[in-house]
Amino acid sequence: MREAIRDPLSLAVVIVTYNSAEVLPGLLDSLPAGCAGIDELDVIVVDNDSRDQSVEIARNHPVGARVIETGRNAGYAAGINAATATIGKHCDVLVLNPDIRLMPGSARILCEQLSDLAVGIAVPQILTEEGELTLSLRREPSITTAWSDALLGSKIAARIGTGEIVDDPALYEKGGDTDWATGAILAIAARARLAVGDWDESFFLYSEEVDYLERIRRSGMSICYVPEAKAVHFGGEYHANPFLSALMTSNRIRYFRRHHGPISTALFRLSIVVGETMRMALGPGHRAALRAALTL
Repeated sequence: MREAIRDPLSLAVVIVTYNSAEVLPGLLDSLPAGCAGIDELDVIVVDNDSRDQSVEIARNHPVGARVIETGRNAGYAAGINAATATIGKHCDVLVLNPDIRLMPGSARILCEQLSDLAVGIAVPQILTEEGELTLSLRREPSITTAWSDALLGSKIAARIGTGEIVDDPALYEKGGDTDWATGAILAIAARARLAVGDWDESFFLYSEEVDYLERIRRSGMSICYVPEAKAVHFGGEYHANPFLSALMTSNRIRYFRRHHGPISTALFRLSIVVGETMRMALGPGHRAALRAALTL
């Protein structure tokens, strides 16, 4: 019996770095096993004017990455756009944070999911360093999710199904569609790229993936969670950094305002003010988020 002939799997791996020397080697080391079974692989590292050894690490690593130096800290979306401008329009893309570690064979599993014409983006199961499941799936931001998270806290709101974070054991175990997922690792079908175009660079950091995935859903394609594909994420807590916390808050409100009227936006913003006021004593990140919500 003759073996079935399949089209070769072609994938561009896009990594955006900014002072990422501490974590980048581990990601690059994980790519050969993580991308096993990919026939044509193009690894692109876009550096946003790092002051550390990120560029040298990328250039000297045996994985053979192409390095694009932007010469400025242009943001995550701009970095992705700089990379995708150099690849063919019929190539699938795997966007990775530098603090991701791909588990063996995960890239191929995601690419095979993208062969379903209904799927625009495939995302894997994300684990912590200790191997615990990360709740990486999200609902579209709404007044309900915002007030639930503000008044109940994100953990309780997720548990009862009213918050932005999705905490559905069946979905995390079996897979399925979601509104959006954290942008640390996203496999993007070439047809989705063609349908929605570039990432919105006005979101310097945070909410850029919410915007991009909403546009893909609006084009008629789904965001599919594939638990058979796995990755480890070493990401930190944004609330520890007041600047990042304020930026995340500002972009959350900006994104919501794009899709809703002034009254709904005012209610959404008020939920953030109330929630961060309740948590001011927990750290400078919450106070920075409150200031951002009051001044935007």
